[in-house]
Amino acid sequence: MKSVIFIFLAVFSYLANADKAFEIPRSEVIELQEPTIKRVYPLFVKLPRSYNSSADKKYPVIYLMDAWYSFQIVSGATRFPMNRGGMEEAIIVGISYSKGSTDNSSRVRDYTPVKDEGWKRETGNANGYSKFIKEVVFPYIENNYRAAPSRRTFVGNSLGGLLGAYILFNSPDMFDSYIIGSPSVWYKNNYILSQPMKMPRTPVKVYLSVGSLEMPTFGARNDMVAGAKALAIKLNKQLKSRVDLKLSIIKDASHATAFPTTAIQGLDWIYGKK
Repeated sequence: MKSVIFIFLAVFSYLANADKAFEIPRSEVIELQEPTIKRVYPLFVKLPRSYNSSADKKYPVIYLMDAWYSFQIVSGATRFPMNRGGMEEAIIVGISYSKGSTDNSSRVRDYTPVKDEGWKRETGNANGYSKFIKEVVFPYIENNYRAAPSRRTFVGNSLGGLLGAYILFNSPDMFDSYIIGSPSVWYKNNYILSQPMKMPRTPVKVYLSVGSLEMPTFGARNDMVAGAKALAIKLNKQLKSRVDLKLSIIKDASHATAFPTTAIQGLDWIYGKK
């Protein structure tokens, strides 16, 4: 009889909550406006489990590009190691696409460093977008949450990885660590590789990763492996002692599958408690 009652209560509970959407615990969505062109960008924010019980503690912040994709992956992948003490807890902030734009139009516009007239979509707003992150996103997060200004991690993949390289080249001290996944080094004939680099005031950590199958040999349009290796050589040569660089080639990973491994391995390298 008890088992029948238990099953009934479980079914009743399921039916009562069937119309509710799944929510990531301790998360919220806020919207920030870019002041010049007035684009509005939603931000997905997730607080660590200890946030309310550790009222005097400030946390590092992990900033994710392509939030609709990356926020769910990083939230899920870090839950176990952060909650069990294997990884330092951090605030997770996913910066989403501008409202009113398609996902691809927003990211192509904002993640590319220079205009390329060969593209049908608008390109070349990386400078304006990185300025928005620095002057609007950072102050909001650091004024409204217990975020440590000296502990910021950038996470970007594909064109988002290209954006990370652009910021590292031009404003390296915006973040103290970077996770650059499968960067689109090929954009505009390897434009990024021809650009000068500013020296960071303090050393930065860079986790650079790409799937071993991201080559034309395996059906990819561009040789992402060669691009990542060329970027690693440039970083080591020009930043020298100011960069702690780790290059990872993910075995049997394609452009579609490399990012989840890039994200958790990179975050473990930066925040893992060894």
